[in-house]
This record gives sequence, structure tokens and C-alpha cells, in this order.
Amino acid sequence: MIETEQSNPVYPDLAPIENDAPLPDDVLAGLRNYGIAWSDIFRFALASVRNHPLRSALTTLGVMIGVAAVVALIAIGRGTQVSITSMITANGANLLTVRSGASNQGGVVGAVGQGQSLTLKDARALADPMRVPDAAAVSPEFYGNAQIVAGAGNMEVRVIGVEPEYALVHNTSVVQGEFISDNDVRSLAGIVVLGANVAETLFPEGDAVGQRVRLGGQHVQVVGVLEKKGGSGFSSIDDSVLVPLSTAQRRLFNGRAISGGSFLVSVIVVQARSAEAMAATQEAVATVLREEHKLPLDGSGDDFSIINQADILATVTRTTQMLTLFLAAIAAISLLVGGIGIMNIMLVSVRERTREIGLRKALGAREQDILTQFLLEALMLSGIGGLIGLALGTVIALAVGQFGGLSTHLSLDAALLALGFSLAVGLFFGIAPARSAARLDPVVALHYE
Repeated sequence: MIETEQSNPVYPDLAPIENDAPLPDDVLAGLRNYGIAWSDIFRFALASVRNHPLRSALTTLGVMIGVAAVVALIAIGRGTQVSITSMITANGANLLTVRSGASNQGGVVGAVGQGQSLTLKDARALADPMRVPDAAAVSPEFYGNAQIVAGAGNMEVRVIGVEPEYALVHNTSVVQGEFISDNDVRSLAGIVVLGANVAETLFPEGDAVGQRVRLGGQHVQVVGVLEKKGGSGFSSIDDSVLVPLSTAQRRLFNGRAISGGSFLVSVIVVQARSAEAMAATQEAVATVLREEHKLPLDGSGDDFSIINQADILATVTRTTQMLTLFLAAIAAISLLVGGIGIMNIMLVSVRERTREIGLRKALGAREQDILTQFLLEALMLSGIGGLIGLALGTVIALAVGQFGGLSTHLSLDAALLALGFSLAVGLFFGIAPARSAARLDPVVALHYE
């Protein structure tokens, strides 16, 4: 008999052994104490996944769909949140909108804007830096509806009477012509600034500035066209026209108060100097209006309401976040289904590989080696499904943003969350089959048919 020497692949530092010689006691002790090397365990797990491509693909399908759904839905939800926030802030930042009518009058809940209690005198009081020091600008506004006619074209529009501060407060500018000036307000000028959609409808060739139109029966001249801003809140400035505040109050609509003779305004918009100053500005505005209207300072008799833009943004953010999490939670159910699929396939794999497991345990593999191998297989399957699902979810989100008309916002944290959850699902549902394999009796396993 020819004797050859070879080194132990798992324990190279051990003495070489002869092919036909029994394993020395130190080798057996090493196998019992140290088991199979991590690199070999990983190689065995990878080979098992790779040698059964169809089974591996079907096993990862549930995880792949779940991760894709979670990533896509979170991207759509966050994109919607960003879109709504931008729409609100596009009309100006750090705004307080004061409307006539209180949310509670005499124990009876009333509608915001009910009655007319705000006047131009109130706006001037709020613009006093001594009384409202944190107010950067104040814009009194008067709303009405009228028909605008230009040649053969006509349409119903919202008419907003404004002062020059409107452009600053609402972050608005003109793309053609000029905006309303203080002189226009003082002289009750018969001028109008058209919203983008109104200008495109009445003057499709783009020659609106300088044209004469009829607005509510009054002949006025177009002096400017506003930049296009899209939807903003409950109505769009693109479908509105702006006129001097005095023109709206005195020439187009009856804007004089029944008592006192002061001119009414629909809303007063106050811009705070910063987001941090919003609360202080709101308190100061409420105090000034109570003093002007001779109301109790505790707010019990308020005839006005203040809408805080920061509160609206916070409410919208909370609502969209809850909706996004709810949709993601529904999508995550498919991940659990995928995890159950992994567990079932792994249990079948344990049954198919019973003799293999018994042979490895007979050759010195410990229970934890078998346990580790099957857990690695489960993690590989869930990880592969998670990566493919991540790519698929990204493609779906981009396609929805490009062709579906919805805003999407992909983020790294959502991707990592979905991928991490898929690995956790694989680990959790892989424990039962791994323990089942690890606890097999090698003698019984070797005789398994």
C-alpha cells in the first residue's frame, strides 16, 4: 500500500495523516471542538442555493414582491408629501391668514369667514411694527368673482384686490409687464394683472399686456401677466386676476362696511420674519385685533380666525406619513408571506438532504455548524429577493413619477429599511428548518431513505 500525505483542509496546522489511517485523536478532538470552518459553511450554503436555481427563484419571489411594493409605496407617499408641501409653501412661507368669523361664537360653532369683520383699518394696525414687531409684511386682500371679456373670449374669474405687498407675501412675480404699485392703489386705477391661465385663454398669442378688457362691466387695462404657479391650496392664482385693492373695494364690488364706514377686506395675510416667530406673531395679531374690535382679551368673543401655515404643514405631514406607513405595512404582509415560503422550502430541503446532514455530522460537523449553514441559506434567499425587489421597486417608482403623473421621492433609508426587513424575515423563518436540520441524529439520518 502506497502512503501519501495530505494536509487537513480545515485545520492545516494539524499533522498530515495517511489516506487509510484512522483519524488521530487530536484531529477528532479538533473537529468536535471547532467544527467546520466558516468559509466552508458559507461555500456549502452558496452551493445549495446555486445548484437549485428554480427552487431558489420561487422561494425569493414573495420577498421580492414585498420589498418592491414597500419601496415603491414609500417613494410615492413621500413624493406626495413633498408635492403637497411645495404647493402650500409656493404661495409664500411663514404665513398667518386672518379671516372673518370665529370657530366658536356664543357656544355655536360657526364657519371660518362667516360675516365680515375685518377692515382696512385692522390691516394698518397689524402693519404697525410697534404692535406686531415680528411681522415682516402685511397683505390686505379683497375677494370677488366677475366675468372678464376680451374680444370674443370671456371667462369667469376670481378677482383679488391687492396692494404691492401681495407680491412679497405670496412669493409672486410677473413674467410680462409690471405689478400693481402704491400709486395704482391710491388712484383707484383701472388696471388688471392676469393669472397665467387667464392670459393664455384670452390672449393665446401672448400679447396681453396693454390690451383693454372688461372686468365686471368695468373697462380696465392689462398691465401684467403673473408667472405660472400651478395649484395652490383650494384655488389657483393662475385662474385669478389681480386689481388694486381700492379698485376692488370701490369700483368693482361694494366693499364698505355697514357700520363705521371703513372699507372691508376678505382676509389679511401676515408674513412672520421666520418660522420660529410664527407663534409670537400669531399671539400679537390676535391681541391687536381684539383691541381694535374691543373684544375680550381672553379670546372668548373673537370675531376672527387665524390660520397658521405651520399648523397646516404639520397636519399634512402627519397625515401623509401615517398614510405612507399604512400602505407600507400592507405591502409588508407580502414579505411575511415570502418568509413563510422560505420556511416551507427550507423544511423540504432538510428532508431531501437528510443523508447529507447525517454524513456531515458523522464527519465531525457540530449542530451549530448545520444550524449556521441553513440560516445562511435562508439569509441568502431573502437577501437575493430583497436586492431584486429593491431594484424592481425603484423602477416602478421612477415609472410612476415619469408616466403616472404622481411625484415620487426615493430615499436611502426606505431602501435600507425594506432590505433589512427582508433579511430579518429570512432569518426569522429560517430558524425552524435550521434547528430541525441541526438536531437530526446522524445514525438515523445516514439510514434515511
